[in-house]
Amino acid sequence: MPDFRRTLERAFRRRIVVKDTADAVVASGTSAQIEEEALGAQAATSSGAATVAIMLAGIAAFLNLYATQPLLPMLVRIFSASKAAVGMTVSAATIGVALSAPFCGLIAERVGRKRVIVSATLLLALPTLLASTAASLPMLILWRFLQGLVMPGIFGVAIAYIAEEWPPARVASAMSLYVSATVLGGFLGRVVAGYPATHRIVASIAPSWRLGFVLIAAFDLVFGVVIARWLPRDHKPALAPVRADGGMLRHLRNPRLVATYAVGFNVLFSLVAVFTYITFHLAAAPYFLTPAQLSSLFVVYLVGLVVTPLAGIGIGRAGSRPVLIAAVTASMLGVAMTLFHSLPLILAGLVLCSSGVFVCQSASTSYIQTAAPAGGRSSAAGLYVACYYTGGSLAGVLPGFFWRFGGWPACVALVLVVQAVTIAVSAFGWRE
Repeated sequence: MPDFRRTLERAFRRRIVVKDTADAVVASGTSAQIEEEALGAQAATSSGAATVAIMLAGIAAFLNLYATQPLLPMLVRIFSASKAAVGMTVSAATIGVALSAPFCGLIAERVGRKRVIVSATLLLALPTLLASTAASLPMLILWRFLQGLVMPGIFGVAIAYIAEEWPPARVASAMSLYVSATVLGGFLGRVVAGYPATHRIVASIAPSWRLGFVLIAAFDLVFGVVIARWLPRDHKPALAPVRADGGMLRHLRNPRLVATYAVGFNVLFSLVAVFTYITFHLAAAPYFLTPAQLSSLFVVYLVGLVVTPLAGIGIGRAGSRPVLIAAVTASMLGVAMTLFHSLPLILAGLVLCSSGVFVCQSASTSYIQTAAPAGGRSSAAGLYVACYYTGGSLAGVLPGFFWRFGGWPACVALVLVVQAVTIAVSAFGWRE
């Protein structure tokens, strides 16, 4: 019996050794497979097609967001409405963005970021096309609101996609290229909306503000198809249990993220307030600019295509906080320059204002990836987008009340105060 027992013990020990060896081999193979998949995902996002696809996503969303800005003076006459009322065509879209952005981030973390980006881009074409059929201002505002509900599925999720899928050393440069694409989209959206409202595109078609929405919807469909083909599938991690608050309370307890959300609120407030109400200023005496001319004002955005990628280099070297403070200071100078009565000086001021804001946006989105915990960046970015566009929503309406009492100078004073607060928040709230 003792010999039999010893034989069993030796066999059992050999079995354990063999099992441990096999487990080690499997674990090694699994680890190698995971590492290979991660490297493959990074290689895919490093390709030129992936970069073009993520930039098209930024263009697609921002084609829509501010499309009515050059049309505002015309809409005042068409619908016999006040400046604040037609300003709601801008605010309705940003309100929709602010409401849905956190949920889009949470959905993306569950079902995959690429799937959300592609679906949102294609779906955006529907309310955009319906906006061209609006027979009244409330109907136009409704379709603009529905556009806003869909948009965060594109740009809010794209921020997290870049942070999670691009190689770490290239995140800042990719983020800057993406922000540059949003700048280009914002410019093109205003031109596509404003030019057909003033000029004939085809001899048989009379100028109409409605045609711009039809063209933008067509772009949305084309871009959605290209993004579906060229954007690599995201390397989605294992699903984590969904918390009751979706992780939002955790983000709101993070002082650095709260400061970033405040900065985002102020940054978009400044941009929307300036470029919405400057159209009323320049449509009146002594300028009398047409919708097409007002849309041409936004050519100043194109300077951001050069400035923003350079900002990505600066952020990588100096950090987000000093770059943001310098950018806000330059933007404040530009806003003050719009008080001059010379149109060239006003344009130069708008160049400084917009370029500074775009750099601020690049710094903020880069800083979120530092301040947010891994695994919660989509929801953190979604909450940032919500705060960012809440600022834009308020900017479409609040300056209208200042306009009643002091015209454009009163609006400028409001924006300068908000920008000064932005500098203070970033100086004390951001830690590298």
